This record gives sequence, structure tokens and C-alpha cells, in this order.
Amino acid sequence: MKIRVQKIIANVGIASRREAEKMIEEGRVTINGVPAKLGDKADPEKDHIKIDGKLLKVKKTENVYIILNKPKKVMCTTNDPEGRQTVLDLLKGIKNRVWPVGRLDYHSEGLVLITNDGELSLRLTHPKYKIEKVYEVKVKDLPDEKKIEKLKKGIWLEDGKTAPCEISFIKKTTENSWFRIILKEGKKRQIRRMFHAIGHDVMKLKRISMGPIKLGKLPVGSFRFLTEREIINLKKLVGLM
Repeated sequence: MKIRVQKIIANVGIASRREAEKMIEEGRVTINGVPAKLGDKADPEKDHIKIDGKLLKVKKTENVYIILNKPKKVMCTTNDPEGRQTVLDLLKGIKNRVWPVGRLDYHSEGLVLITNDGELSLRLTHPKYKIEKVYEVKVKDLPDEKKIEKLKKGIWLEDGKTAPCEISFIKKTTENSWFRIILKEGKKRQIRRMFHAIGHDVMKLKRISMGPIKLGKLPVGSFRFLTEREIINLKKLVGLM
């Protein structure tokens, strides 16, 4: 059975679908000696697929699904040129090649999904599926209702206007205030930039859920495997079941 080459690469666990597509665009992938193009299909059991001249060994790879409570000052990447700690450094005992689904900035904490399921990873981060992500955010002072309404309706940032979102007040402290925010998009450092635009910098940001997956009481810096029910619910959410 022939399937798209990028999907074969992702299924093996070498890279995500997007990373595999980049490999193809860079001319690093061949099918039976011919440079692959985006959209090309191959039979993983019959065709010879090579990456950088090395034969791709197609074997059934066990998919791994992990939830991590990322601490602050940890990179949500597979590696960091500056040598900073990454989320993978926290996964003691995990031998499979895995990667984080989406991103959570260096100074933020909370839920990060990590997997080697390329198709699921692609869909969870694709704008088409509008995966709901929930955050608890502490901001400087207390923004008035007009400013919050502005954020709810969408605000212009340097890379475009944000989509409408849900924001609810949690509590006020002596110098700051807490809000619960639900986003269905993922612009870079979006929440921090949104509040900065209305004059109230974010002091703390924590993601507490992503789709049906809840952070719960998982300790900071710890991880666990998703339950079978959680995996099924995630796949149903993006049309994989």
C-alpha cells in the first residue's frame, strides 16, 4: 500500500510530519534512488526510501503519548543551541525518539504533550482543528473591563489579529490579578503579547489543559503516560478515530 513519504517518515518516529516535509523540500529524501517531492507516495514494505543516503528501516514503532508538567526556564524543543535544558531532558527512562506537540515558551509552565505519533502531532497543531488550550495567567495590576473585552474580541499584534477568545476573572491579589484564558490558536508568545498590548505584562503563565487532556495534580517537572481513554479522546478530537 502506497502512502505519502512524509507520513512514512513520521510513522517511523524519525521526525514529525512537518519536519519530514522540510527534509523532502531540502532534497534529503530519495525513493528508489530518485529525489522525492512533496506529494510523492511509496510502499514502505517494497520501496527503498533513503534520508541523507541512509536507508530508512521501516518497522512498526510503538507510539508513545506523554503529558509533562513543564517547569519555567525549560525549552519546549528537542534541543537547544545555547545548551539550555529542554523538555526531553526531563523524560528519564524514555528511549523512543519523541518531540513536543506545539510549544510553550521558556518562561511559561504547565501542560506539554510529547509523542512520536507524527499524524496526531500534526493535527493537534494545525489551525484547522482549533484545539482548545486553557491557561491560568497572572498579570500586573487589574485591567479594566474595556481592555479585557478588547482582548476577547481580538487584538492586532505585529503578526496579525488574534482570534476571539474566552477570558474570565479568577481573583485579585495586592498588586496583580489572575485570569483564565481559553485559546483556539497558537501564535508565538500570544498571551504575553496580548496583555502587553493593553499595558499589563504577564507575571506568570501556566497551561492547564489541551483539548481533553488535563494537567491535574501532576507535579512540576514530572511526566506520565496518557491513559488509553485519553489517547482515544485525543484521536477522536482530530478525526483519527
